[in-house]
Amino acid sequence: MNAGVPAPPAPNSRAAPERSVPPGSYVEQGVASWYGIPFHGRQSSSGEVFDMNKFVAAHRTLPFGSVLRVTNLNNGKHTEVRVIDRGPFVRGRLIDLSLAAARAIDMVGTGIAPVRLELVSSPAPLAGDFSVQVGAFQQRGNADRLRKDLSRRYPVFVQNYEAPAGRLYRVRVGRLGTEQAAERLAAELERERGFRNTFVVRLDGLQ
Repeated sequence: MNAGVPAPPAPNSRAAPERSVPPGSYVEQGVASWYGIPFHGRQSSSGEVFDMNKFVAAHRTLPFGSVLRVTNLNNGKHTEVRVIDRGPFVRGRLIDLSLAAARAIDMVGTGIAPVRLELVSSPAPLAGDFSVQVGAFQQRGNADRLRKDLSRRYPVFVQNYEAPAGRLYRVRVGRLGTEQAAERLAAELERERGFRNTFVVRLDGLQ
């Protein structure tokens, strides 16, 4: 077995005390991918600079600072990572690991791997505000047109994201109190509006 150690919070970060959770109280299974360059050295969604050599990860809905035990189901190797970013925004993917974490569970070569996630601790309650991302555009006008169309029925907003390839405009629908409610909205949008690439995301800070 190969166990990594999560990196400490970034200097000057206002990290809340971690709250341990009962073993097995939060478990997910799905597909992990990993990321490094060109994201290395760029600001993550939490504001912390992403360092691909630290044991960190991107997850769409868990609070920043959450520590996860990640087990590669292909080989049983495991490590621990700290959530600092949002993603992956690829259908069928559960978590994006840093290069260091991917090496620890021997999945760099394959690029993806089936994994089990177990929440070890979190600095914040798992409850919060959630939304459904229905699209991401390079042109603001395209995002605004979709927002205008959807706003006839739903609360909709557009968020900017500075990607390595340039700015993206993400269209997000709703502000719901539970992840389950957001999942139901995503299913409704897929069923009634034909969206096939929706993502439930946690709304952080003043978004």
